[in-house]
Amino acid sequence: MTTTEVAAQLLALCREGKHIEAVDTLYADDVVSVEPEDLGPLARELRGKEAVMSKNVWWYGVNEVHSFTAAGPYVNRDSFALQLTFDFTNQESGARMLFDEVALFTVVDGKIAREEYFYAVA
Repeated sequence: MTTTEVAAQLLALCREGKHIEAVDTLYADDVVSVEPEDLGPLARELRGKEAVMSKNVWWYGVNEVHSFTAAGPYVNRDSFALQLTFDFTNQESGARMLFDEVALFTVVDGKIAREEYFYAVA
């Protein structure tokens, strides 16, 4: 698949709420995922498809998503970006938040080889 095709498929699956399926079908086995900081019990940088799936399972398990929007994709050769906005309630704290981030994805041999997230600063 081309970068544009991967981007379109990722966007479609995410808009359908199929984030785990997106990781399973579009990500390389040795994918690297980088967040700006540690996420709860998870390290800032994770390696491997199983680790990225576990991150998604954990995040959706501790947060109730009320709405999700995604803008893009913004494609540049072997990479693309999406702007993601979540309205969610953290189950542990009960706090409802509106969270905005940009995700940059790198595609190698038709699979997502790296994802890196950038958070909006208040």
